Formats: sequence, C-alpha cells, structure tokens
Amino acid sequence: MTEQHTQTFGEGKGELLKLHYSKPLPMRLDRWLVTQRKEQSRARIQKLIDAGFVRVNGVNARAKTPLRNGDGIEVWLPPPEPLEYLQPEKMTLDVLFEDEHIIVINKPAGLTVHPAPGNKNGTLVNGLLHHCPNLPGISGKLRPGIVHRLDKDTTGCIVIAKSQESLVNLQVQIQKRIASRNYLGVVHGVPNGDHGIISGAIGRHPVDRKKYAVIAEGEGKYARTHWKLLERLGDYSLLSFKLDTGRTHQIRVHCAHIGHPILGDQIYSRCRKLPIELSGQILHAISLGLNHPVTNEKMIFEAPLPVIFQKLLINLGSKV
Repeated sequence: MTEQHTQTFGEGKGELLKLHYSKPLPMRLDRWLVTQRKEQSRARIQKLIDAGFVRVNGVNARAKTPLRNGDGIEVWLPPPEPLEYLQPEKMTLDVLFEDEHIIVINKPAGLTVHPAPGNKNGTLVNGLLHHCPNLPGISGKLRPGIVHRLDKDTTGCIVIAKSQESLVNLQVQIQKRIASRNYLGVVHGVPNGDHGIISGAIGRHPVDRKKYAVIAEGEGKYARTHWKLLERLGDYSLLSFKLDTGRTHQIRVHCAHIGHPILGDQIYSRCRKLPIELSGQILHAISLGLNHPVTNEKMIFEAPLPVIFQKLLINLGSKV
C-alpha cells in the first residue's frame, strides 16, 4: 500500500511516498522501485536515490541496497525544476492528434525541437509550453515531454508526451521497436538493389566534431536503418526508410556512408548539384505508429508531404 501527501522538503514542496516491501526474497532497491513507480524511469529512480531522496527504514539508501521483507521505504519526489530561461511562446502548431496524454505534431522544416546552447528560443518546446502548460514537469528542464526528436530541417510526425507515465511508456515502445517510424527521402544517385539494410555504429566525426559519422564498433552507438527504393528519378532516387534505432542524424549519416546522401543536406551533401533550390534536407517523417500509452489502442498517424518536397518530385518527373 502507498500513502501520498505533501510536505516541505528543502526549499520547496514535494510528494512523499511511503511504501513497504513484502516479498520473501531480497531485491535491489532501484529495481523494486521501478516496478512500483512505472511512470518513473530507472535512471530517474537512481538519481533520486543518489540525491538522498530515498530512505530505507529511516536511513539514506543506495541503489543496490537489498530490500528484505518488512522494510519501510520513503521516497521524496521533489517538485519540477524551474525551466529558467525557457519560456512559452505562441506558435502555430500543425496538430495531427491530441488528447490528455499525448500530442502528435506535423513538424515543419526550420523548427528546432528543443533548446540547446545558443538556441534558447523559437523551438517546438517553446510552442508546446504555450499550448500545453503542464509540460514543464516532464522529462527535465530543457526537453519537457520530448519522446524522440527530428532534426531542424527534417519534417513530419513527432509525438510528445503530456505526462511522465506516457513519456516512459512511449520511450519503451521506441526502444523495443513497438513504435514504428517511417520516412521518405530523396537521395543522390541510385543505390544498388531495390532494398537494403545499413548497419553501422554512429558517433562524432573524428575530424569535424560538428558532424556524425559511421565509426568503429565499440566507439559509437549501434544504428540500423532499413531502406527501400520507391522510384528512380534520373540522377536521384526516392527512398523510404524505417528505423530500428534513433541515433542523431541517423538516416542522413547512413545515406552519406553508402555514397547516396540526402538532397539538400547542408552537412552531409554540401556542394552537390541540386535540381531546384533547397534550404535543407529532403527528409520527411511520413508516418508514426504506436500503441496509445494509456488505452493501448493501436494508432497510426500520417503527415502530408511539405510543399517543397512535392515541388521537387514534380520537377524530377515523379509518378508517385
């Protein structure tokens, strides 16, 4: 049984949980707490423990503290940290779906998802904070509600969680490949074959630290991209992509790695000839499939191609 009430903790108010361990066999504190507070990630639980916000039988505990039958556990959940400089901004959002648990946006090109050094304003998060005032307490100070991200000039479907429970659930769906993310892109050249898989660890470029690259296994993060040729367009090709992983710049890096970078990519296909003027990469998150984090309903969202993508296909004589 869990009791919940609010008391003063430090300089603010937080939620105090009182729990009791009643299993015959010992279990690590952090692992057990994850089973009791499924809306909190294990990393978040461990941070609470390290910060001294968890006590076992009145004594500050460690993540590996073994729990025994009859132990009493107290967990302080401090109030959300202030967002400091991050402020809500009124912004037109192309909402594909929204309820009290999630919101799915068709992100336009040129919109950064969350703040970063030197880019504190005008992000999707700023717009979401205005649209969804309760986001500040979810998943940290600078990325409230963000489940996954799209690069600044990549367009299309992105889902945002409106509660911590939804956030953890959706992140697990992505990690376990329950959620599906499908993209369309136009690349330089024509790949060999009609479909394929690109596997290669991704990490910082060894020379240009602003870029990412496929690097040696063990030095980067494992990444895997499925591609399918949809149409040959002269010197270019229309491909579809499906992700097994979600690394930074993954599709862009993998395409460049096999010699077929995305058209308009200012980092990975610079100085390549273009059929029309482009301000960024022609890469679009065309659809997103997931199970609703609360109802478990299977849902599929689709985002129409942006105007510049359509214009390019027309210019190249596409029949799609």
